[in-house]
Amino acid sequence: MLSAAVLAERVGWCADLVAGMVGALIGGHWNRVDVEVLASGVDAAGRRLPSNAWMALRRLGWTAAAPVGVKVNDRIVRMAQEQAGRVLRSSKWRVDVTGGVLSTWPSDPRRRTPVEWEQVRQAIPGGEGLPSSVIKSRTRQAVAFIAANGRLPVDVFELEGIPRVPRMLLLAACDRQQATIERNDTDPARALLRMQLPTRPDPRGYRDWTWVACPISLPPTVPAGAFLHLPTLRITGRQVRADVAYTHGVPKARSSGHTVALGVDWGLNTLLSAGALRLQEDGRITALGAGGQFRAAGVLAKQHRLRRHGERLHAKADHYQRLIAGGDQQHQLAGKHAVLRDEIRHVSARRSNLNDALAWAAARWTVDQATAATATVIYLEDLRSLEAKGMGATMNTRLSQQVRGKIVDRIRHLATEHGIAVVTVPARNDSAAEFVTRRRDRSGWRVAG
Repeated sequence: MLSAAVLAERVGWCADLVAGMVGALIGGHWNRVDVEVLASGVDAAGRRLPSNAWMALRRLGWTAAAPVGVKVNDRIVRMAQEQAGRVLRSSKWRVDVTGGVLSTWPSDPRRRTPVEWEQVRQAIPGGEGLPSSVIKSRTRQAVAFIAANGRLPVDVFELEGIPRVPRMLLLAACDRQQATIERNDTDPARALLRMQLPTRPDPRGYRDWTWVACPISLPPTVPAGAFLHLPTLRITGRQVRADVAYTHGVPKARSSGHTVALGVDWGLNTLLSAGALRLQEDGRITALGAGGQFRAAGVLAKQHRLRRHGERLHAKADHYQRLIAGGDQQHQLAGKHAVLRDEIRHVSARRSNLNDALAWAAARWTVDQATAATATVIYLEDLRSLEAKGMGATMNTRLSQQVRGKIVDRIRHLATEHGIAVVTVPARNDSAAEFVTRRRDRSGWRVAG
């Protein structure tokens, strides 16, 4: 058993070794050809690639090597290949979206015509169901590239740099020779993780790797009978966080025959509105109670302030970057620029944590409403065209920060645990986000009736 500080140090050494191999592996294959090969799912011989990313990369011959003089076992290389493979596989979506936007570049990037919208959606695989905000954000990214270079980018690999590699350990790519996890027999809220970690930042041999026992406290949301999988370890400050995946049985959701449902609608001032409905035997639909609202005005206001603060920091950092000619580290503004970059990362982390907390809270509230009403299905309004038309870019930007996409994913996850089906339905002519008009008699907004 090690102290928390020593454990964080050793996990950090191992994460640095893995991150170095991941960065080299991604950098060597950060191009359209290699990403297309990996995403195709077959190798040169026509055989299907394994679902595990590290296995797929080995089938393709994409190897990773430790720094010269450093000794690591094959499981450490597996973790590096797994992380790199996941990044490369996930980039295929950005390749398709950016390629579709560039191949159907509009005459006016700020305002597409209906015909141009149809063209760009047809050029993107699955573009019919893609939110318009995603296409607009990729368009703005290309516009910024044109302003800097005077031409359209070739693809997303020219538009974006090589992704930064987070310091993490994907223990799921390992076997029992590298890591094991067991639940406590007497206390289901605790588990014991055993893994091999280096005793120095540059291990020269296998004797520099030793087994370490790490007790883990499980949250109460993990069922007592759940099967634990090897976690992903992350470094947060001087502590080690473990993202533990688990498997347990859940009731199967019905695909038909629902009599009680929960309808969920998105709003401008109210994040979520929900109401339970019952289908009577004669075909009539009756409301069960007055419904409820999930208000998150305070959290959304804080999120909006953080976004504006981040924009100001980015503008100031870009100004300092232009003043520091050629990236001179001896420039008198270099220190201030480094402080700004650290503050930008800090603000981004705060926004991310706030988004995650809000998404889980909203999803839990929605599923609790469905459970209380004994609903077997949740009908959720479609998000593809959810925009405040005529309200300007500021309101639309604020709306885009309300993590609705994350909320939908969390709702599906939590509803599955309770055997509740989730169905996405298209918005009708009473959508609060699309049919909003200005009141003439006083300031404010109302839903058009």
